[in-house]
Amino acid sequence: MTSWKIATIVVAGLALGACANSEYGSKQTMGTLIGGAAGALAGAHIGSGTGQLVATATGALLGAVIGNAIGRDLDKADRLYAARAEQEALEYGAAGADITWRNPDSGNYGVVTPTRTYQTPAGRYCREYQHTVHVGGEAQQAYGRACRQPDGSWEIVG
Repeated sequence: MTSWKIATIVVAGLALGACANSEYGSKQTMGTLIGGAAGALAGAHIGSGTGQLVATATGALLGAVIGNAIGRDLDKADRLYAARAEQEALEYGAAGADITWRNPDSGNYGVVTPTRTYQTPAGRYCREYQHTVHVGGEAQQAYGRACRQPDGSWEIVG
């Protein structure tokens, strides 16, 4: 599994983790579950034939580990700051222009950089982007792809 595909799981975990509500469990548990599900989904799409089961299991395991770490390290406010920066970058950011976010309470911060905009054969506008998150002095990089929905919102698709 390439680092691009693993990083995509991180982005999906960040995006989905932003929706996690503490009444359903701890942020670390939610990160593990969401990351595992996103990883299994990514693995199922990556693998083929007899290797699909292995790819799905590997994706689930890696997604759960990464989601657990993100859930442990990023609190709800961090995830909201990160999600807002991603939406701003997708909507308004020029390719190569950094959109930054920082949570003054936790000290965690990140940078979202749109890298490419394109139109699919079906006519959807999509953007690729990089999101670097700094937690406790350590950087984690993720790459993502989002496409505009009919209602104008952006949906993370990979």
